[in-house]
Amino acid sequence: MLRLTWVQPEDLLGHELRQARLDGREPSAIEARWRAAGGPDAPPRAGASAHRASRYLRLLAEDLLDELADLPSALSEDEPTDLARIKSLCADWPGAGSRGQSRPAPAPAALEAAWLGRAIGCLLGKPVEKLPLDGIRALARASGNWPLAAYFTAVGVPADLLAEHPWNRRSAPTSLAENIDGMPQDDDLDYPLLNLLLLRRYGKTFTTFDVARLWLDELPPGRTFTAERIAHRNLLTGIEPPHTARHRNPFREWIGALIRADVHGWTNPGDPAAAAEQAHRDAVLTHTANGVYAAMFTAAVIATAAGGGHDVHACLRTGRRVIPPRSRLARAIDHAVRLAESHEDFDDVVDALHARYSPAHHWVHAIPNTAVLTAALTHADGDFTGSICRAVSGGLDTDSGGATAGSIAGLLAGDPAALPDRWRAPLKNRLATTVADFDGAGFDTLAHLTHLEATRP
Repeated sequence: MLRLTWVQPEDLLGHELRQARLDGREPSAIEARWRAAGGPDAPPRAGASAHRASRYLRLLAEDLLDELADLPSALSEDEPTDLARIKSLCADWPGAGSRGQSRPAPAPAALEAAWLGRAIGCLLGKPVEKLPLDGIRALARASGNWPLAAYFTAVGVPADLLAEHPWNRRSAPTSLAENIDGMPQDDDLDYPLLNLLLLRRYGKTFTTFDVARLWLDELPPGRTFTAERIAHRNLLTGIEPPHTARHRNPFREWIGALIRADVHGWTNPGDPAAAAEQAHRDAVLTHTANGVYAAMFTAAVIATAAGGGHDVHACLRTGRRVIPPRSRLARAIDHAVRLAESHEDFDDVVDALHARYSPAHHWVHAIPNTAVLTAALTHADGDFTGSICRAVSGGLDTDSGGATAGSIAGLLAGDPAALPDRWRAPLKNRLATTVADFDGAGFDTLAHLTHLEATRP
């Protein structure tokens, strides 16, 4: 039986009920109808439930998804998706003073460190993706790797612990320390490659429709997940952006747009406003509100670092300026910074973040993941190893959080040689991907191509 993940209506309904409560809608009456019909909860960690639903339950789920979409939100004024409205709420939006000024692009070496950092952080988090926090800690401790300081390994880990907390089945063969042989394929690297291709084809004035065209040309549907898979499906049924982000898409505030943001920052050095606007045009294909803000925040942080900002705290503060101040994401970022600044032990920071966000949010939601990312960068003071290890040890979407932390910290480090050899050497300057002609490309080549886009008029 084929159970395609992230698109079955009966699985989407439970996620949409949770998302409705998060974004200020009241779904209780609709939820009661779903429960009365025998509707299940959303799968807690996987993308599809184990059993096929009846035709009746599937049709009911489709109807209820549409009804939920029509519910009014109490948060709509504070959390718009339209760019003009976002900017109107950001009193400290980076303005003309930072726009139009000539800033040199980062040196190719710095961009290579950023690409490498993204790959290293992703690779570190891959084997423990989907595992609960206690499982991550137990596996690392069993191999003498806690606090986290190296790639995960199964060597020395008791068999009963491996059975209790199995590695991510797709990732373990290529991402445990004893198995690494170059950077394996991962969507956290595929999307930056797609956005590099986007800029090469359409330039920085690309539209959301250009993003959609590129995806239809170059992105296999089976390589998409959550909001990206829903948007892909919507495109194939004739739904146009930005409605692709809204139609039966309970994942519209999850992490997918954030992991696509790096190239927008790398190619707008010293111009966080332009980077945020570029990230917005990309993100609204698949996301709304806080899902979009997470991408804008990340792009602005990276653009600030790319423009010569060497203080990670200043970069984070600049990223915060492009987020509506009363949004849930803004509050989560502020909370994460306060925790990181007030606790010496990062485990205490992580425990507090999980206590606040995990009960209400899925482990792939952008809000808790951005909070862990921000806390990791703050607590590590921008140090490369400290940043990626804290991001991954924070749990949730470990490979995505590690990737973005590595991108930012790698860029701040400024040169591949500044990244410890134990992280770099296993990647062998080789990346696997399904995107266009990039399979087998070296990180030095990707840096060169990125530098061309950053310096293109």
